[in-house]
Amino acid sequence: MGEFLRQSALPLLACLGLLTSSAVLLSGKDHRQTVADENAQQTITQQGDPTDFSAEELRMLQVRFGVHGPQTPLAQLFTNGVDQLQPLRTRTLDQLRSLKSDIHRQSARYRVNPMLLTAILFDEIQHSKPGESLPFIAHSGLVRTHGPAQIGISELIHQNWLPEDPSDTDIAWAREQLLDPAFNVELLAGKLQRLKRALGLPAESMLQASRSYLDAKAIATLTYLHNGKLDYPARVLRYMQDAELHGLIYSKQHGGADWLI
Repeated sequence: MGEFLRQSALPLLACLGLLTSSAVLLSGKDHRQTVADENAQQTITQQGDPTDFSAEELRMLQVRFGVHGPQTPLAQLFTNGVDQLQPLRTRTLDQLRSLKSDIHRQSARYRVNPMLLTAILFDEIQHSKPGESLPFIAHSGLVRTHGPAQIGISELIHQNWLPEDPSDTDIAWAREQLLDPAFNVELLAGKLQRLKRALGLPAESMLQASRSYLDAKAIATLTYLHNGKLDYPARVLRYMQDAELHGLIYSKQHGGADWLI
């Protein structure tokens, strides 16, 4: 495991070889598997809330990565209110539907749970600022993050798409690329893989919150580091269990039967 996990107070993330679950569509299971899953979920619940971080955990994450703490009560109230707007949710689902193939492709490439990608994208799209996807807004420098995953130019530097000290031309190119939804999803998957490596998590682990408390804790940590807000992981974990989002990502469209004989 990584040096950070060995020195930090994140024992649940540092258990050797336990973060090895993979993301699968749980359908067509026999009774024994269903009971096993229910028992596993009950055990996860009994172990506590994976989004609760101790003061020492937060200190270590802040020293290593930098974090911002929870949203203000007013901002949380606004976020919760936005989540209740059905027309906005419908529009967000339509955008996710157009990204479905990209989500599956980058999930397989970077070994990231597709529901984790979907949940993050859902939240970021749902709470994006009006007009920020317009090219002239992006190139104005008024907003720091762009695209459906709300990725910043610094992430392109982390992933070696840009030099450490990008020129104005580099920055203009980066902003243009960040407005490409498909590339944005790729960057998000790459960012999660990068953060997994930084935390010392197994690179091949998909992380499935519903089957392991350790996986849920890892996901909470990754999403906290992605967004920097302490209340963000709980929303993402909730979205990962959203039945409509599951249906959107895992459903398959079948052609109608030809009844003409």
